[in-house]
Amino acid sequence: MSVKTSPQSRARPRAATEHPSGDPRFSLIDRTLKRFSFQQDALIEVLHTAQEAFGFLSDDLLIYVAHQLKLPLSWVYGVATFYHFFTLTPQGQHNCIVCMGTACYVKRAAEIVAALQQEYQITAGETTADGRLSVSTARCLGSCGLAPVLVLDGEVLARETPESALERVRQHLAEHAGGAKPETNGAGVRERNGIESNGGIHEPI
Repeated sequence: MSVKTSPQSRARPRAATEHPSGDPRFSLIDRTLKRFSFQQDALIEVLHTAQEAFGFLSDDLLIYVAHQLKLPLSWVYGVATFYHFFTLTPQGQHNCIVCMGTACYVKRAAEIVAALQQEYQITAGETTADGRLSVSTARCLGSCGLAPVLVLDGEVLARETPESALERVRQHLAEHAGGAKPETNGAGVRERNGIESNGGIHEPI
């Protein structure tokens, strides 16, 4: 007596465009890597893509990028921590960057940071418990003539004091209580008082 057996089920092959990790966001990074032919000098562009896809640069992402570009992890980490527009931790709905360059530092930038830390009970590099505000510092934003300088959600605030900076942040959070960030001019910055700045973001060399 013959016994009919059902054919063994086979696992469906993974789509060719799907990353081995199963996370489709990696495909965005892979696309940028291929666009630049895995050239090592495309590191900043690749990190930009990774951060846009994941929101921040985790250790796993840095390792992945280093492996794909055949660069030392220490080099990739150094670039990610040097430029202020990269972040290694999840960010809040709003972001405040305080310049700590020499010109800003001598004009009380450290006091501005201290005031923000005290007001929101966080240290530089952290996000408030409610996830609304992240405060960070940058080595230099490239706007020394406007010192001391803050960048609040892409808007350059010039010649601030600890008191005025704190009031600016309070007002900004109150105006955007719904969680939406203000629109920028397409370059990640906003214009204020007729002054347009790139926030000291250095273009890849």
